[in-house]
Amino acid sequence: MIEVLVVEDDRVAADAHTLYVNRAPGFRTAGTVHSARDALRFLERNRIDLVLLDLHLPDGHGLQLCQRLRAAGNEVDVIAVTSARELATVRQAVAIGVVQYLLKPFSAATIQDRLERYARYRASLARTGEASGQDEVDRAFAALRSTERSTLPKGLSAETLDAVARVLRAADGSLTAAAAGTAAGVSRITARRYLEHLVDTGQAVREPRYGQVGRPELCYRAR
Repeated sequence: MIEVLVVEDDRVAADAHTLYVNRAPGFRTAGTVHSARDALRFLERNRIDLVLLDLHLPDGHGLQLCQRLRAAGNEVDVIAVTSARELATVRQAVAIGVVQYLLKPFSAATIQDRLERYARYRASLARTGEASGQDEVDRAFAALRSTERSTLPKGLSAETLDAVARVLRAADGSLTAAAAGTAAGVSRITARRYLEHLVDTGQAVREPRYGQVGRPELCYRAR
């Protein structure tokens, strides 16, 4: 069983990540914490194989936490789960040894795919001794790399999902599908498909807006 620590300050997101981990065959959430300090304490007291790490924590940056772990000799594997898109941050994550970098928002299928790949990576390096050759090393690294452009539902693109999610996060309150579509540069129908996907993956909530007599208008807001 692969023991996982979820480090995420947003409690709704933390609950979702914990659920995703526990649904993945061969994985178990050993703990869920909401700060770098609590993560350090947990890792000092428990044997953990993998950390799902948000980078924007209330008491420090996630990569600083990684650096402290490495300096202390802790070689736990880390998957960054974050909205940080700065290429300098990505480069630093690679340099520290982060094995996967997963951008929010993402679908349940996406994180399932990453966890399955991580499990195959661990399995490929489970034996002791030397690699038989370059092919074995290449297979181990390839297990972490997705050859698919996206694991989103058919017909949805990562770029449009990012655009709609950014609009929703920046909104002051809830938005209709029409308003979200206008801001993201897509049609109302397209926006609604992406908004419903965000609701399905726990990243947004759907709520009715009551106005004049008739059916209430559906609105969406980011969690």
